[in-house]
Amino acid sequence: MPQPITRARPIGHPGYSETLPRDPESAATARRLVRLALAAWDLDDLTDDGALIVSELVANAVRHARRKSIRVVVERVAPRTVRVAVADFSRALPEPCTPTDEEEDGRGLFLVTALAANWGTAERCWGKVVWAELGARA
Repeated sequence: MPQPITRARPIGHPGYSETLPRDPESAATARRLVRLALAAWDLDDLTDDGALIVSELVANAVRHARRKSIRVVVERVAPRTVRVAVADFSRALPEPCTPTDEEEDGRGLFLVTALAANWGTAERCWGKVVWAELGARA
């Protein structure tokens, strides 16, 4: 299988993106991408939250998407704000829930909501993008 290639965006918002297989192991690559971008932008205080958020977004895409790949994008949308996004080929929108103590899963979007300054979805004709924004502490 060809190795994924991380690319910096040449135009628009500064950002990094990578197309990954829709496999649970892709969460580790997505976390590395987030860490790389945040280190390059000197926003290290967002690393832990960004890594957890991208892990949860990738996990949702792996579980619910239909095709063999997903796309992870990390953008610097303002000097101290980063948007982490995962695109997949499913048009089904995520549905946040409040899990009970007995449930083993269903906490992903609950964690994203708790850690992100904002999050949402963008519908596309081919699927959707689920994103979360993190703001650096001054």
